Amino acid sequence: MTDRLPPLTLYLAAPRGFCAGVDRAIKIVEMALEKWGAPVYVRHEIVHNKYVVDDLRAKGAVFVEELEDCPDDRPVIFSAHGVPKSVPAEASRREMIYVDATCPLVSKVHIEAARHHENGLQMVMIGHAGHPETVGTMGQLPPGEVLLVETVEDVAHVEVRDPQRLAFVTQTTLSVDDTINIVAALRARFPAIVGPHKEDICYATTNRQEAVKALAPKADALLVVGAPNSSNSKRLVEVGRRAGCAYSQLVQRATDIDWRALEGIGSVGVTAGASAPEVLIEEVIDAFRARHDVTVELVETAQENVEFKVPRVLREPA
Repeated sequence: MTDRLPPLTLYLAAPRGFCAGVDRAIKIVEMALEKWGAPVYVRHEIVHNKYVVDDLRAKGAVFVEELEDCPDDRPVIFSAHGVPKSVPAEASRREMIYVDATCPLVSKVHIEAARHHENGLQMVMIGHAGHPETVGTMGQLPPGEVLLVETVEDVAHVEVRDPQRLAFVTQTTLSVDDTINIVAALRARFPAIVGPHKEDICYATTNRQEAVKALAPKADALLVVGAPNSSNSKRLVEVGRRAGCAYSQLVQRATDIDWRALEGIGSVGVTAGASAPEVLIEEVIDAFRARHDVTVELVETAQENVEFKVPRVLREPA
């Protein structure tokens, strides 16, 4: 552009983008390709981001929805969202090589649910129907042992076997504020319900939402870089609106920015969901720099120094 638009301040959230679970899952696919060669099959998108999935597909990963779409003689990887117990059981029956890329913080919820079931408690799960993580967690226990609630209103109608023998878990990528209200409703209706020893909503979800709460009041608009099927990214948009930034929008990359909607504004907040790579955030920043004289200010609310090990089978010699 020859005519520069008025100066603009970009407020850049920190932390933002990739979390340790996503980083680990991507490494697992890359290391599996290095160890066994292409193709390596991945059940469901490894993480919810088109850029990441397309990049891995170009390297030789084949993404499928169900295990039945995989041949017996090639490795298969289970996505970071987790899978029902029946999936690895079927892979074992077919004598397949499989690697579980489930985020360790999702696996923690699976272990909680199994422990409560062993103690004779029926589970209530706070989550979104149909989301792969919810499907995977509910699939850890027999049918009927996990009851799903999505809203405070659902709590009033859920039918339990014994109100004295209940526990709850949550999806790891929910809105912290929404979940607090649903938990309060559960405790009010079922005073004996047992909660997790530690919050199920993961550190990355919580930290990114807190960063948006700090950033949103400063900005005339908020852009969240993330995929439309990414739960944690969509929650960031909702948090931004509630925190005072009425124009909070999800964009997959810079080409999705609605420049007309941003005409005349002086500041934009930028963040990214936990499955969005930094390259897409840089792409958005560069798009603003091509139009405006930009000042970037970091809004930092937490430090993250988390790393999860990949499975041992990938660290062993071929």
